[in-house]
Amino acid sequence: MSDLRRTTGQRAEEICARRLSGDGWKVLARNWRIRAGELDLIARTGSTLVFVEVKSTHKGLRRGPTAPALAVDPNKQRKIRRLASAWLAGPGGRFGFRDVRFDVVGILFGHDGEIAAYDHIEDAF
Repeated sequence: MSDLRRTTGQRAEEICARRLSGDGWKVLARNWRIRAGELDLIARTGSTLVFVEVKSTHKGLRRGPTAPALAVDPNKQRKIRRLASAWLAGPGGRFGFRDVRFDVVGILFGHDGEIAAYDHIEDAF
């Protein structure tokens, strides 16, 4: 992974976590990793557990979909579901949740590095 891609992703995850916290969500875990992969953010809003996949890109980069959130294809969705099951079977098992959902946040950065678009898709898959 390139340095630009890594730093862009980390910045996007930080922005997303701050926004969620500012909206009253409790971020339970960030970058939870096991051998099979990584979950970007795990948060709670009310009695709902939310696994949040964060995707980001810069304006003008033409690799992949133009909207970052479109990069969460069916294969990625299956992987996130498997990782979520592992989290719930392990550290997440001690929490009580009424509902579980999967959100996707897409962040597009402009040429100046500022946020050009922030798209939060609730219950994305």
